[in-house]
Amino acid sequence: MQWAIIKSVIEKGLLFAIVLTLAGCAGGPLTTRERTTLGGAALGAGAGAIIGEATDTSPGTGALIGGALGGLGGALAGGGMQSQEGQLAEHQRELERQQYELDRQRRELEEMRRREDYYGRDYSPDYDRRY
Repeated sequence: MQWAIIKSVIEKGLLFAIVLTLAGCAGGPLTTRERTTLGGAALGAGAGAIIGEATDTSPGTGALIGGALGGLGGALAGGGMQSQEGQLAEHQRELERQQYELDRQRRELEEMRRREDYYGRDYSPDYDRRY
């Protein structure tokens, strides 16, 4: 009877984990913070399981503790990386805006030179006027 209860709990836990995994994947691409959190949790869980097995304690407990600590570390590192990516994107937008302005001024200067070449130096009625 005890084995049936444990088996039922394990099946429900696996089903719950699968549902959460599928629900998490439905949200679109992962951000940098989410990717590093998942990576840190996976590495932490693996390391925790290995340490738990090597120290003759429960590998499951080691995996849970390692996964939690790895996920926390990954989230902190990912938050910093995501912040830097945001700053880099802002700088890139500013550079593009400045490049656009530079191109506009260059076109304006070329247009002024074409007018000067077409009409000559005295295009302006007040050019070199003596009063």
